[in-house]
Amino acid sequence: MATITRENLGLLNDKLVVNVAKDDYYPAFEKSLKTYAKNANIPGFRKGMVPAGLVKKMYGQSVFTDEVLRTVEKELNNYMVQEQLDIFAQPLPLETDSRMFDLSNPSDYAFAFEIGLKPSFDVNISGINVTRYKIEVTEEMINDEINRLQIRNGKMTEPETVESDETVLNLDFKESDADGNEVEGGISKSNSLLLRYFNEATREQLKGKRKDDTLVIQLSQAFDEKEREWILGDLGLAKDDASAADKFFKITITKLGLVEKAELNEQFFATVYPNRGIATEEEFRNAVKVEIETYNESQSRNQLHDQIYHHLVDDTPMEFPASFLKRWLQQGTEKAKTAEEAEKEYPSFANQLKWTLITSKLINENKIVVDNSEIKEQAKQQMLGYMGVQSLDDAPWLEEYSNRMMQDQKFVENTYFQIQTSKLFNLLESQVTVKEESISAEDFASKVHHHHH
Repeated sequence: MATITRENLGLLNDKLVVNVAKDDYYPAFEKSLKTYAKNANIPGFRKGMVPAGLVKKMYGQSVFTDEVLRTVEKELNNYMVQEQLDIFAQPLPLETDSRMFDLSNPSDYAFAFEIGLKPSFDVNISGINVTRYKIEVTEEMINDEINRLQIRNGKMTEPETVESDETVLNLDFKESDADGNEVEGGISKSNSLLLRYFNEATREQLKGKRKDDTLVIQLSQAFDEKEREWILGDLGLAKDDASAADKFFKITITKLGLVEKAELNEQFFATVYPNRGIATEEEFRNAVKVEIETYNESQSRNQLHDQIYHHLVDDTPMEFPASFLKRWLQQGTEKAKTAEEAEKEYPSFANQLKWTLITSKLINENKIVVDNSEIKEQAKQQMLGYMGVQSLDDAPWLEEYSNRMMQDQKFVENTYFQIQTSKLFNLLESQVTVKEESISAEDFASKVHHHHH
């Protein structure tokens, strides 16, 4: 009869040794061999009439090995269920020499496995204090959004000369010296830039120029820092290489474009907000303001959830079988990793693992479930958003679409996870202590930039 011994290797890290005797696996081996004999297709023999000795000679060793390993796996799984072992991933087999399986000399075998045990921990929700930021909507923000909408819905024209900061310049960049002599084998790249991407001094040099006109620029002198980093990357240059920014380029204008902004009239209002009956600029501005507020509330809520996430991860003590998990990263994933790669990935991996354990515990304790009707409704709402349709009445085909999406296992799993996570955060929002604080859009953006996971 199979036996299993357990030995502690370290923190949440045990070794299981499965001992199987001949009587544990040999009857199953003989049964499998008979099944092979019945189904084997061997030239010269009718199906089911192949001699047992020939089948044993041809397939016996592989069937024997498979049956021993299958018995070991069954015994190991039964043991973990009986002992209620909550483990990470799968047991890692310690070295086994397959040459020890000898069909002509069946004997007792011992197999060793290493397991990593999940930690026990408590989650304290009541002690979490977070801030809900109310982002102020300014007239400037409304004006900027209206300007963006006018440009987006405007008409592209081809002006004769560069005048407006919003002029689109199609440019050929050719690396040169300060006098505009092209560097042999130098960088050559085409690009499209708004005039406002250049710094003020260079904008003045470009104004009035036409198609086919040229200008010699030095990257460090033509662009401010933010735009310069983007241009360096686009030209294939390293942004942290000081000499790269000092390179000269001869730029040639190949085409000019300028969006003629849409007029603020009822046709434009209806294009941006169909079926809303907006007739005046004041009504349009109010609609834009509401949209910005809705977006800001969504961003603020995401940031609130981010605060909750960090409180839970940072303030929930939890221990891990680090040595086991690092070995699992090396051996247990689809692509094998070196010890150095596993060591480098481990901190991020452990953080993700911690969050997964915390959410699983909270979801189970609060009995958060998602049913198929919710997943189906999510599919409909996503498509409504993509199509810009206002209601289900305008899209009767959505029912068939959602039924089709419910057959996509990956979509169902991802959507299940999204809805479940959303429900969890909604619950946590009601359990933590929340204070409200007004904040400017700039200050809020700074908080989001410096506080994310």
